Amino acid sequence: MRNSQDKLSAQPFLAAAYIKEIGRGKEGARNLSRDDASQLYAAILDQRVNDLELGAILIAMRIKGESIEEIAGFLDAAEAHLQVLITPENSSYAPIVIPSYNGARKRPNLTPLLAMLLAREGVPVLVHGMLHDPGRVTSAEIFAELGIEAASNVAQAQQNLSQTSLALVPIAVLAPAMHRILELRKILGLRNSTHTLVKILQPFAAQALRLTSYTHPEYQVMLDRYFRELAPHQRGAVLLMRGTEGETVASTGRAQQIDCYWKGEHTLLQETTSQLLAEPENLPVSIDAQSTAKWIKEVLNGKQAVPLNIAKQVEHCMQLSKQLHLNK
Repeated sequence: MRNSQDKLSAQPFLAAAYIKEIGRGKEGARNLSRDDASQLYAAILDQRVNDLELGAILIAMRIKGESIEEIAGFLDAAEAHLQVLITPENSSYAPIVIPSYNGARKRPNLTPLLAMLLAREGVPVLVHGMLHDPGRVTSAEIFAELGIEAASNVAQAQQNLSQTSLALVPIAVLAPAMHRILELRKILGLRNSTHTLVKILQPFAAQALRLTSYTHPEYQVMLDRYFRELAPHQRGAVLLMRGTEGETVASTGRAQQIDCYWKGEHTLLQETTSQLLAEPENLPVSIDAQSTAKWIKEVLNGKQAVPLNIAKQVEHCMQLSKQLHLNK
C-alpha cells in the first residue's frame, strides 16, 4: 500500500497561483522564491501539472526569463530526478561533464573531438544530450560514426568511463523526466527553462568540472550570478563560455572568453581574442556526421592538426580537472 507521502505526490498540483506571479509579461511578472520554484518544478517533473497549466508555465518563463533563485530552485528539484555516477577509482582526474544540446547548423560540431582528446589523456568525460535533433547534427550522431554508442543505462555508462574514460549518455537515460520536458519544444515550438538546466547539471556524486555555455548575453549575466552566489561549492568547478553554435567547444576562429568558478571564487581564465585566427583550411568539408567523424579521426591519428583554440581548451580543462582531483 502506498503511504501518505506517495498519495500526496500523486495529487494534482494547482499551479494557478504560480502562473499569476510569473505570467504577467516581461515587465509585470514577479520572480518565484527558491522554495516555490523547487516545488513547482518538482510537480512538473512528477507530471502533477496538467497540460494547459504546464504550457502556460513554460511560455511565461520563456517571456520573463529565469532569476538565479528560480534556477537554483529548479535544480534543487531536478537533483531528485537525476541518475548519479561515480568517478572511476583509477582516475587521476576529476570527471568532466560536457552538455551537448545544440549540435551543428552551419559549422562542424567539434564537441566529440574535445571529449575524445580529453579521454585519451585519461580524463573521465561524460557527454550528455539529445540523440537526434531535426535540422541539426548532434554529437551523438557523430559519435555513432566514430563507433561510440550511447549508453543505454547508468551501469553501462560507468563501465565505459572505467574502460575508455568516455561515456555518452542520452538525457533520456540521465534524467528521463527532464527529457520529457525538453521534448515539449516539438509541440510549443520554443525552448524552455529545462534547456538551460540540462546545460548545468552535475550528475557525479563527487566533485566534477562542468563545461557550460550561453548563447545570449542575458544568460551570461544570469549564469555568472548563479555560479558566484548560489551554486554549491561541493559540486566542483565550472567553466563558462559563449557557445560555438551553442556547443561548449572552442571556436576554430576567435577564441571565446572562459570564466572559471570554483570554491565561490571567479577567475577570468581566458579573454576573448582581439583578432580572428585564420580558420584551418582543412576543416571538415561538410557539417554532416560522416564528414565530421572522418575529420576527427584524422586529427586523432595525427594526420590533421588539433585546432589551436581547442588545444588550449583541452589544457585548461586538464589543469583544472587535476586540481579538483588533488583537492577532493
